[in-house]
Amino acid sequence: MVRVYDIPADKLIDGLAEHLKKVPELEPPQWAMFVKTGSHAERPPQRSDWWYTRAASVMRKVYVHGPVGLQELESAYGGSKALSYYPKHHRDAGGSIVRNVMKGLEQAELVAKQGNKGRVLTPKGVALMDKISKDIFKELVKEVPSLARYG
Repeated sequence: MVRVYDIPADKLIDGLAEHLKKVPELEPPQWAMFVKTGSHAERPPQRSDWWYTRAASVMRKVYVHGPVGLQELESAYGGSKALSYYPKHHRDAGGSIVRNVMKGLEQAELVAKQGNKGRVLTPKGVALMDKISKDIFKELVKEVPSLARYG
């Protein structure tokens, strides 16, 4: 059985983002096209569908590392910021983006809270991730037939 761990993360995130565009609970807010992803970023994201890509990436992180809290995700999506001639410092990502993505995933019943530990994927979310992983693996086998023995 093919799972999330068996395929490249970039292909999984792109495939999952395409599926999440059809989920009405994950509509990006109106301010999403103007906002930066954190204080470390110089400009807003250039891709128009970055919201769905971030949601797919959050789902993958919850699958692989879950249960995961908001603070851990803010730190993971943060980056370094240059401070004049001083050494660079880490800055967390914007919390509103992570919170709104998590709220949308919870409303779609793909992610659920697990007490005070953080959030985990629901059985519906796990099934979706495994189904998309399997579909992507089938496409990879068409490109590289020698991968068929791993599926």
